[in-house]
Amino acid sequence: MKSKIISFVLLMYCTLSGAQQHRWERISPVRGLWDKGDTVSVMIIGDVMMHARQLQYDCGPFLQGIKDRLETASLAVANMEFTLGGEPYSGYPSFSAPDSYAAYVKDCGIDVFLMANNHIMDKGTRGLERTLEVYRNMEGIRFTGAAADSAERARNHPLIVAVEGIRIAFVNCTYGVNGGYVPQWPCVNLQDTDDLSEAIASARRSKADFVVALPHWGEEYVLRHGASQQRLAQRLAEEGVDAVVGAHPHVVQDSCILSGPMGKKVPVFYSIGNAVSNMSAPNTRLELAVTLRFVKRPWADPEMLPPSVEFLWCTLPGKLIANYAVVPVREWMGRREQWMQSSDYDNMVSTYERVKSITGIQD
Repeated sequence: MKSKIISFVLLMYCTLSGAQQHRWERISPVRGLWDKGDTVSVMIIGDVMMHARQLQYDCGPFLQGIKDRLETASLAVANMEFTLGGEPYSGYPSFSAPDSYAAYVKDCGIDVFLMANNHIMDKGTRGLERTLEVYRNMEGIRFTGAAADSAERARNHPLIVAVEGIRIAFVNCTYGVNGGYVPQWPCVNLQDTDDLSEAIASARRSKADFVVALPHWGEEYVLRHGASQQRLAQRLAEEGVDAVVGAHPHVVQDSCILSGPMGKKVPVFYSIGNAVSNMSAPNTRLELAVTLRFVKRPWADPEMLPPSVEFLWCTLPGKLIANYAVVPVREWMGRREQWMQSSDYDNMVSTYERVKSITGIQD
């Protein structure tokens, strides 16, 4: 009986004193009661691309190496950096992938498609409309970043997804599109700060527990973020988003933690790089998969746990296997003899070490 009283007193003390600390820093002495809760994981991968050479291969192996991770996550999100503009299919600089490619990405475990990127208008208004139509008719897929009309935009900007009792809002936008022209309808979400403010406010009005911003921004092939990214990230943090995960530079960039309202810690990943592509320029084959974690405990508001990261490597045909393959770097460390071309293993290791050193990101 005495031990139960002590445990109760400790729990009350932790609850009251913890209110003065940041939520990430609480430590409960009564595990199994305060700590028990349902954790929701949101895994975000970078640019899913379809270059001309990729069109020559069966896409089946592309994401096979991380499919288990995508399927295990409560929710998986990917930047779909191509259109479904129909035949003839094409790669850079004007992407049009087969409809089956989007279906494949879904079958690998992706639940949310991000559409706000500079290539989404590659096939003009008609290509964007067709892409939206295909995504709209895919069972189990949600999308954000573009919309056919005001009603669709109201539904997906922000896109709010309820997962195991936690409501997560996704706000996706891009610095612009190739060619520069964005019609009123169908539309693409641009980095207009007033529009972003309204989307974040709308998420809160809709009782979202968390807001995740997913901007398409920054200078390509640069491993450190730029001043414009810094300004927008700070604005997003001040507006109350809970995390920022960016894309577009095709390489992994540095990350940081910014301060939001009431001292809230806001993790910012400026760029997570490519997921799968035919790129071979320095650093473009290394990606960062970011997993955001949220927990809902009894008698407490949902809270965000520290995110986790994992570096991935995109091997090109004839390097590891005869096809493209995305593999977890640490899982393949020390397995040089399994590479078809051992020099590619060396490239993976050196790139991994270089990018970690420059960005400061540790996995």
